[in-house]
Amino acid sequence: MLRQVRLFLVLTVICLFGLGGVASAQLTDRQSEYYQDWISTADRAESVIQANRASNAAMENLRSEINEYREDFNKARSANTDRIQTLESQLKALGAKPADGETEPEDIAKLRAHLEDQLNSLRVPRIISEEAFSRANGLISEIDRIIRDRQKRELLKRGPSPFNPVYWGPAWVDVKEATRSLINETVENMRTDVVHERIRERGLGIVVLLAMSVVLLLFGRSWSEKGGAYLRSLGGRGSGVWTFVVSLLRILLPWLGVVLLVSAVVMTGVLGLRGTLLVQNIPYWAAIIFYFDWIGRQVYLMGASQNFKRLSAGRIRELRVYLDLLAVMLILHELVLLFEQIENISDATRAVVGFPVIVVTALLLLRVRQVRQTEPEQASADQEANRRAAGFSQLIEFLRRALFMLGIATPILAAFGYINAAEAIVFPAVKTLVLIAALVIVQRFISTVYGWLSGQGEAARDSLFSVLVGFALAILSLPVLALYWGARETDLLEAWSRLLQGFDIGGVRISPSNFLTFVAVFAIGYTLTRLLQSGLRNSLLPKTTIDPGGQNAIVSGTGYVGIFLAALVAIIIAGFDLSSLAIVAGALSVGIGFGLQTIVSNFVSGIILLVERPISKGDWIDVNGMMGYVRDISVRSTRIETFDRTDVIVPNSDLISGVVTNYTRGNTIGRVIVPVGVAYGTDTRKVETILGEIANGHPMVLANPAPSVVFQGFGADSLDFEIRAILRDVNWVLSVKSDMNHEINRRFVEEGIEIPFAQRDIWLRNAEVLQGHDDPQPEPDPLPRNPASPKRSAPVDLTETDLDSSDGDEL
Repeated sequence: MLRQVRLFLVLTVICLFGLGGVASAQLTDRQSEYYQDWISTADRAESVIQANRASNAAMENLRSEINEYREDFNKARSANTDRIQTLESQLKALGAKPADGETEPEDIAKLRAHLEDQLNSLRVPRIISEEAFSRANGLISEIDRIIRDRQKRELLKRGPSPFNPVYWGPAWVDVKEATRSLINETVENMRTDVVHERIRERGLGIVVLLAMSVVLLLFGRSWSEKGGAYLRSLGGRGSGVWTFVVSLLRILLPWLGVVLLVSAVVMTGVLGLRGTLLVQNIPYWAAIIFYFDWIGRQVYLMGASQNFKRLSAGRIRELRVYLDLLAVMLILHELVLLFEQIENISDATRAVVGFPVIVVTALLLLRVRQVRQTEPEQASADQEANRRAAGFSQLIEFLRRALFMLGIATPILAAFGYINAAEAIVFPAVKTLVLIAALVIVQRFISTVYGWLSGQGEAARDSLFSVLVGFALAILSLPVLALYWGARETDLLEAWSRLLQGFDIGGVRISPSNFLTFVAVFAIGYTLTRLLQSGLRNSLLPKTTIDPGGQNAIVSGTGYVGIFLAALVAIIIAGFDLSSLAIVAGALSVGIGFGLQTIVSNFVSGIILLVERPISKGDWIDVNGMMGYVRDISVRSTRIETFDRTDVIVPNSDLISGVVTNYTRGNTIGRVIVPVGVAYGTDTRKVETILGEIANGHPMVLANPAPSVVFQGFGADSLDFEIRAILRDVNWVLSVKSDMNHEINRRFVEEGIEIPFAQRDIWLRNAEVLQGHDDPQPEPDPLPRNPASPKRSAPVDLTETDLDSSDGDEL
């Protein structure tokens, strides 16, 4: 019934496009046959899902079959995209169809009908593929849901408690029977003529494999050390790079020996079904042993490093023992799973056999948690290391707490019969712990290689490169961690497939392919823009007569335009259709206008500054009481360097809306004013002549307009004059003023002209007290209004320094 409904919907859609007939009418014979096979597979999958009685393995096989169809339909969904767009453009060029009652020229009508037929014929496979793709997606989601529900029920299922003595006897019998069956099976095979004949035929190959395996197991590590000595002679001694390579060879060569040994045993054919399944897992178990031992050795080497003093040598040796024991526990767990798979034992036996492994593993995790820096001689070094690596210390503390919780929780769960839950927690925790250690070791090695190649040495471990490497390794380890904690490979593949398909944001589909295309094109455009700016700034513009401010405006404008064009081209090439975001962008622009109006105002002001150029780079300006040189004009603000060599960031809107004094706008010509005072009685014409000669004699003063000397007036203490001169470069105003003051002082000394300083008379009240008389004198009457009548003490001459603190005060 469901099949008929879906076919009816497909036919209805096709009829809406005016095709008529069945869907396969517009498909090739091969496409029609493929589609019918898919319909059959989909119907069968719906029946299996509805019954929900198939095993997980059967479900996985069915899912894999449906996934192959889905990938093909996904490719067909995007087929003929360019051709369809071309036909739609042609129809658009013909204009809209005439309304009812109106006629259209015969040639145009025929052309329109021809184009519509072609367009509909291309749309049919896409419509069918879209429908089939959606159906495949739904079926795969249902299968995944069923498998996850089964895994959840299995994980939370409570079985027999291993503490029940009733199950101990049968469990021991099952173990003995399995061992006896394995031995008897092997002995029986060794007595058969088939095995003897196979050994005779493959004897030479078996002997060669055994010899090679023995050599690798006995001499593999010593050969690794000799190879390391040769590698160190190539360079990089003391960097630790070749030590890491040698450590990998130390485990790789013996592991190859184990693989050859297993291959030789399998070639003999003496093993039965149980023995073969057991021996085939030995390379994997050997890899676990070597891997955990390698982790422990690397931790020992890191502990011996002067820059990684976190554990003492005794603690590190203890940690290595625990890691090796954890590897043994993982192998025993795998052996228990294999025992369950081969012998089909009961749940009670499974609980009894697996419980000791769980308990020992949990205890080892607790012991690993207690391995920490406790030696007094290490305390200060550890504290310093913690200060340098606070994030790493936080990670260690988190792992310690997690290990404590796991070490306590898993035996309790197993004791109450939740064997599956306990195993799903404790063994992934061990693998995760070792994986984190491996990531730290690999990151350290890559940083060491980078420090060796770049010449940075140990400093490379604290560089940005090391942080980025750690982040990349953490991202790459996420799929492995997901597999450790129960995720299926199909789950990861499904997530990756969904990621490749992309996701919609406001009607715009974003996928890794078009995103990477956008990033690549924009990066190329951005690089070309920067190269063009560099060429303009360093090669082309300096050869023109454009002032530095104009050159800076051209370079900045080129950068803005280039980046805008790079983003626009990247969007077009990546295939982002932003038309559906127009309404959303219009609504957001209102909110952005209110929320970011200050930033927008500064941005617009920056554009005005670059175009109108009321100030330019290198100008000497005064804005809001801050005086300095314009060093940079950016989009949001302008950087001014004051005469104190400090940078002041001024918003661009202040430069547009406020009052700005530009001393060097257009040219560098400016005026200097040098004031000077002479004593009363000096010949003013002589002073005027001397000052004129000084002004005209300075090389920075322009002759036209000529400098002038102004007699300002009669001051309180001096006759005031001013030199007013126009300088060819106002940036030298302070130097010119200083030079003129030096010259004025020299000429006035030669001519005997006095430069007076201010003098004041101060009258002291109760002078006899200040002089230290024993007999107090009667206090004089208050001063009368007539200043000529009172008695006054002698005047005291004070300098300007004294006036700064007590001008006009009475003591």
